[in-house]
Amino acid sequence: MKHGNIQKLTLTGAFAALTAIATLLIQIPSPTKGYINCGDALVNLSAWVLGGAYGAAAAGIGSAMADLISGYTVYAPATLIIKAVMAVVSFAVFSRLSRSKKSFFSLLAGAAAAELVMIAGYAVFAGFLYGSAASAILSVPENIVQGVFGAAASTAVYTAVSRRSTKLNGLL
Repeated sequence: MKHGNIQKLTLTGAFAALTAIATLLIQIPSPTKGYINCGDALVNLSAWVLGGAYGAAAAGIGSAMADLISGYTVYAPATLIIKAVMAVVSFAVFSRLSRSKKSFFSLLAGAAAAELVMIAGYAVFAGFLYGSAASAILSVPENIVQGVFGAAASTAVYTAVSRRSTKLNGLL
């Protein structure tokens, strides 16, 4: 295995752990038996630092681990998929828009697109899980709150760290 691959796998594991920690750090229970958390900030950061595939692995595994640790096991399979797709979408939008110029806008657009995936994904899951459109609709406001925080936090952290770190810029 090449040195670059080992480094990328190590960073993927570290981002998965950080995602789980951020998700576990603050959990506000919601009416749909889920919880609002800070993990989405790490989902986007994983995507932007690691790229689509590795970012998806870190985001999905870390977030699903947090569900398992927290006792929200019924959510873990959906979380694994939703958070992985979020990372892929976040990276795709960010990289597409930043081809001409890396900008705050490309970060925010990537994060916003990912959060829309999260909102829709959990609404669909809630609808299936509880068998009603009302449950799906009930999950939307809480996920909007989580999404706004996740997009703002990830954009702010990435901007601050990337301006100060030549090593981080070298990974991108």
